[in-house]
Amino acid sequence: MLSVEAARYLGAAIAAIALYGVGLSMGNLFSAWLNAVSRNPDAEDKMRSVGMLGFALTESIGLFALLVALLILFK
Repeated sequence: MLSVEAARYLGAAIAAIALYGVGLSMGNLFSAWLNAVSRNPDAEDKMRSVGMLGFALTESIGLFALLVALLILFK
C-alpha cells in the first residue's frame, strides 16, 4: 500500500509529464517559425506576433502544469 507521501510524489510526477509536451511543442513552434522566416524574410514582422502569442500560450500551459505539480508536492 502506498503511503501518503509516496502518492504525493507520484501525483506530482504525473502532473509534471505535461512539461514534456510543452517542451516538444515549443520546439515545433520555433522550428516552424524559423523555417517560415527563412523562406520568406519579408513576412517576419507579421509572423512575429503570432509566434510570440503561441509561445506565451504554450508557456502558460507549462507554468500551470508546474504549479499543479508543486501544489500536489508541497500541500
